[in-house]
Amino acid sequence: MESITLSDFTFVPAGFGAYHITYQSPKTGKKWTKYVTDMQIVDLTKNANPPLKSNLIRLKRICKSE
Repeated sequence: MESITLSDFTFVPAGFGAYHITYQSPKTGKKWTKYVTDMQIVDLTKNANPPLKSNLIRLKRICKSE
């Protein structure tokens, strides 16, 4: 099983306090993009060194949610 990493995500600023975040599956290459205004999860992933795996999984779930 492949482990999730920060490099599986792309963060594009989308105005003050928001990002368009894309998750790309390392296994299938499929992409999901979500407009995210929850800056707490952005801080816990994009701005953490290193980010916790649990936070990366949480962000992946946000990106893949309908």
